[in-house]
Amino acid sequence: MTSQRTRNRLVERLREKGIRNEKVLDVIGNTPRHLFVDEALASRAYEDTALPIGYNQTISQPFIVAVMTDLVVQSKPKKVLEIGTGSGYQAAVLAPLVEKVYTVERIEPLASQARQRFRKLGIRNVRASYSDGTEGLPEFAPYDAIITTAAAEEIPEALLEQLSPHGGRLIIPVGGRSRQTLVVVTRN
Repeated sequence: MTSQRTRNRLVERLREKGIRNEKVLDVIGNTPRHLFVDEALASRAYEDTALPIGYNQTISQPFIVAVMTDLVVQSKPKKVLEIGTGSGYQAAVLAPLVEKVYTVERIEPLASQARQRFRKLGIRNVRASYSDGTEGLPEFAPYDAIITTAAAEEIPEALLEQLSPHGGRLIIPVGGRSRQTLVVVTRN
């Protein structure tokens, strides 16, 4: 269930749902999502669904990863901040598409596991940190794009301040548990 054929079927499902960016589809088709989930769930890794990764967290649905990645790369960013590393899958998808990815995780064991996955896969342009992502990562700001994988009730001011003033983009789900809206903010 972790074969390239299985990954190709996922890519075709994403195309059917309207994902058109071939670079994003190519990266998703070549990223081994099964390595970002528990071994017991590996057979479900290429389903278009969120899956549990422990600590009451999930790996995002591939469609959402594709949409958010497409929104990030449209502006051709060089330096991207991801809030909510989780398993590391979103950062691994971004890595071939941008020069540098900074990613922040508030749950230490998840941050540690993600770092191990990046090393194992030879991903060298991702810097994973363990800290509270609501404050961003100001020491490396400004960012050309910031992607938030967890919803916020409102957009954190700290993230807006860390965007590049020359078209920096923030992609963030906003809302509560029952309803969220994916918001794109461009700073100018």
